[in-house]
Amino acid sequence: MGQWLLGWVKNEIVLIVATLLAIISCFIIPPDAQYMEYVHWNTLAQLVSLMLVVAGFQRIGVFRIIASKLLQKASTSRMVMLILVSLTFFSGMIITNDVALVTFVPFALSVLIMSGKERWAPMLITLMTLGANLGAMLTPIGNAHNLYLKALTQMPSWEMITIMAPFSLASAIMLIAVIWMYFDNTSMEEITAEAELEKSVLAPSPHKDQPDEIRIFNYGAGYAGWRTWVYVALFILCILAVSDLIPLWIMVAIVVVTMFFTDHRVFRNIDWGLPLTFAMFFIFIGNMKRIPEFYTAAQQFVQYSPLDISVLTSQFISNMPATLLLAGFSDAWDALIVGTNLGGLGTLIASMASLVSYRNIVSRMPDKKGKYLGLYTAMNLGFLAVLLLLAHVIL
Repeated sequence: MGQWLLGWVKNEIVLIVATLLAIISCFIIPPDAQYMEYVHWNTLAQLVSLMLVVAGFQRIGVFRIIASKLLQKASTSRMVMLILVSLTFFSGMIITNDVALVTFVPFALSVLIMSGKERWAPMLITLMTLGANLGAMLTPIGNAHNLYLKALTQMPSWEMITIMAPFSLASAIMLIAVIWMYFDNTSMEEITAEAELEKSVLAPSPHKDQPDEIRIFNYGAGYAGWRTWVYVALFILCILAVSDLIPLWIMVAIVVVTMFFTDHRVFRNIDWGLPLTFAMFFIFIGNMKRIPEFYTAAQQFVQYSPLDISVLTSQFISNMPATLLLAGFSDAWDALIVGTNLGGLGTLIASMASLVSYRNIVSRMPDKKGKYLGLYTAMNLGFLAVLLLLAHVIL
């Protein structure tokens, strides 16, 4: 029981802190009718709906099947590494950075182990983590905090994409350059040419640990048939709702009802801590804004340099809480969008999604933990320095 509780606290530390802050603020501003106005229900509805659909895709193994098919087209180690990093970069744009890492980092580690190239794990996983965070910053659905900023500002999706496009393009160029310089061009055909790579990598034995809910026979592993097309339709529905093309209530009703009948277990598989964390921060920030002295001081602090303050704050509390906090005291939206997205680079906790990669390295290759932390920090600070300089030039 104690072990489980300790693990839960470690995994939900942001939710715990947010809840404590919300409770403390309730003593300062007692609950009243205005509390209902604090919570941004549109954001929560979009977030939960997308989480349900993406979890459905995960449970049938679609993303890893795509990865294995792509790898079968590669013959050299450099191309394999490029594909693995590209998978997190582009999937981060549509299934969020944390889901991209949960899906593809175990896959990549298994590929390295099968090919005897474990020495490359620290650099490859660092680049995949960078790829997920850098790709996710482009779209409103890539990062949960982007979803909130879009809903808060009512900014069209194309406008947010336009703001972040130069940084995503620069990031892609830097990632390709590092991959080309670091990895060699030796053959990996003995691994990638395997016809059933997804089976050998994902579920080598039904008695061994498996990366997620994948099951090779019957339900799972990309052979779910009609479920795949149902989830594609639901995902398109979510995109239409996020883009303000259909009412949110229609999206929520259709997604919830459909997921209940196609796979009711998916409701247990999503991270309910994320929307709860949002709700707690909404309460805390809503109460703090009603304290004139605090509001004035916070507003003056953020306005000093919204871009740099966003990046700096993210290093200590991660970019999602930083977004919720700073957006309550500033309307410099372009600077906040760029700053909180770039703020996901830097320290290990700057983006909570990065902890997914760290936990995988620690569990699968504990002897490489120190090297990974060193490489991760150095590469993140290097990318952050270049992109922050670009941000100052553009903004």
